[in-house]
This record gives sequence, structure tokens and C-alpha cells, in this order.
Amino acid sequence: MNQAADLAEEMRDGGKVIRLSGSLSVACLHDLPDRLETIEGPVGAIDISGVTHIDTIGAWTVHRTARRLDCVVEGGDEDSRRLVDMLSTLDEPVSIRPDHVSPLTRVVGQIGEAVTTAGSTLLGLLGFFGGTLVASWSLIRNPRRFRINAVVQRFEVVGVSALGIIGLMSFLIGIVIAQQGSVQLRQFGMEMLTINLVGRLTFRELGVLMTAIMVAGRSGSAFAAQLGTMKLTEEVDAMRTIGVSPMEALVLPRTMAVVIMMPLLGFYSSIVAVIGGGFLCAVSLDIPPITFFQRLREVVPITDLWVGLIKAPVFGVIIALAGCFQGMQVEANAEEVGLRTTAAVVQAIFLVIVLDAFFAVFFTWVGWN
Repeated sequence: MNQAADLAEEMRDGGKVIRLSGSLSVACLHDLPDRLETIEGPVGAIDISGVTHIDTIGAWTVHRTARRLDCVVEGGDEDSRRLVDMLSTLDEPVSIRPDHVSPLTRVVGQIGEAVTTAGSTLLGLLGFFGGTLVASWSLIRNPRRFRINAVVQRFEVVGVSALGIIGLMSFLIGIVIAQQGSVQLRQFGMEMLTINLVGRLTFRELGVLMTAIMVAGRSGSAFAAQLGTMKLTEEVDAMRTIGVSPMEALVLPRTMAVVIMMPLLGFYSSIVAVIGGGFLCAVSLDIPPITFFQRLREVVPITDLWVGLIKAPVFGVIIALAGCFQGMQVEANAEEVGLRTTAAVVQAIFLVIVLDAFFAVFFTWVGWN
């Protein structure tokens, strides 16, 4: 192992061959690199079959000589040849600065990449929705596997814990709608129509929509972070190993909790927003609460309430699926948990708003306007 490196030149089949022997380590090279530099071509090959040990410096010496003399390296064991071949990749030129790309090309490339990512994410979400349906059917066939305790726990996290912030938000939104509406309607002497504006807008649109956005920010992000952390700590893989389906144990309880709680939270939000609007009307417009609620019963059709209650569970499905899907996509490191959590919130809010637009057109088309 510690024999000094040496070389010998031989003629073989009309070509010169350089035979290396000994240890090609940094401690045993001595003057071998200088002796190799004095050799002139043509050389057919460098034989390293007599080398007893080689390190990175020795392999680089062999590779540099082979490149200078334009010859091949032969012989040696598998590890020696792999080390010499690996160093050949270092000859590739490396650009210090990235190649110049025109702004138009860069923008188009970024748009294309964003469209591709959005399409693949949508397909993945649809596949995840299909997996959720399969797991639901499995639970219907085997109701004993249903985890009622997990669902009840999510009721508290999604619903009860959110009552305070959703109530405050809805109350303030009702005040803002009433205040801004009364300012505009006062120009026409129709301040009483503020009641119409508050009632129809909150029950039909803003009550459920703002609740969905709030739930997406609270619960959707929590779902993504929880499942992402479980993926990193390999808890999800451990569940699969012991025969527990992650879809049944983790995804379905969260989805069911959000779907059941969203109509209740949406109705609660609408009521609180109406109370906020009535408070502003009583203070600013001198409309008594009794008059406000009597007028509200006259101008708000029951279909507005049904519209909000129909949209709420659909929004709940979108929020739960987006959060769980993004959480289950975490693979690499803790930083990806934050990225997937952000993506879950953005994706859920975007899809909720898009679906709300479709619902608005659909209910107008069927005559619920």
C-alpha cells in the first residue's frame, strides 16, 4: 500500500504504453507527475493494473496525463476506474454567469411553467378527490372503521374555535355594508333600501364566502401543516405499514368535519352580519331594530338562505381537499411544509371564488335571483 509510485514505458502492438505501479496516493506520488509531464506522444494507453492504491490526487494525475496525450486508461480494479471516470466530468465548462435570456422569453417561460404547474395540480386534486370517494365508499361498506372521535375533534377545531373570529369579522362586515350602502343610497333618499342590501348580500353571498375564506386560512392551512409534518416524520408511512389507510384515518375525518360545519358557520356568519348591519342602521339611520327585522323578513326571500346553505358544503369540500392534498405532497424538508401550506390556502381561496362565480350564474339561470 505504501510502495512509491513508479512508471515504465513499453511498446505493444506498435504503440507505446505507460505502465503505472505502486501507490498513487498523495503521499507516494513524489516526482511521478513531473515524469509524466516529460513523456511525449503518441501513447496508446495508460495501464494502471499495477497500481495498489489510488486516491483523488492520483486519479486526477492519471486523467490529466491521459487527456494531454489523448490516450485511454485501462486496467485497474472497478473502484480505480470509477474514480478516474468520475473526474472526467470535471472537464465540462462551467458558466460563471447564467446565459442571457430576453425578458420576453423569460416571461413566456414563466407563464408556461405556471400553467403547467396549475394543470398538474388540478389533475392531482381531481385524483385526490377520487381517492376520497373510494375511501368514503369503503367506510360505507365497513362502518365500524369510521372514526367518530376524530370527526368530533375536528368539529371543535374547525367550528367551535372559529366562532369568535368569524363572528367578529361578520359583525364588522355587516357594519361596513350598511355604512357604505347608506352613504350611496342617501343621494337618492332611499336609506331604507340599506336593509335590502344588507339582508340579501349577507345571506346570499358574503356570509358564506367570507366564512369559506376564513376557514381556508385557519383550517385549510392547519390541515396542510399537520399532514405535511406527519409525512416528514414518516407517520403516514407507518400507518400504511400497519394496515391503516391514511385516507380513512386522516383525510376523511377532516373533510367530513369541514363539510358539516360550513353550513352552520355560514348561517351563523350571515346572522351576525345582519345584526351588525342592524346596529349601524339603528345608530346612523335611526331605524329601530324591530323595523329593521320586519323589513328584512319582507325583502329577503327564503331562496337566498337556500343558496348560501347549498354553496357552503361544496366550499367545505374544496377547502378540506386542498389542505389535505397539499399536505400529502410534502416530500423533501421542513421548508416544503411552509410552501405547501401557503399553496393550500391560495388554492382553496381561488377555487372557492371561482365556484362562487359559477354558482351565481347557475342560480340566476334557474330563477333564484
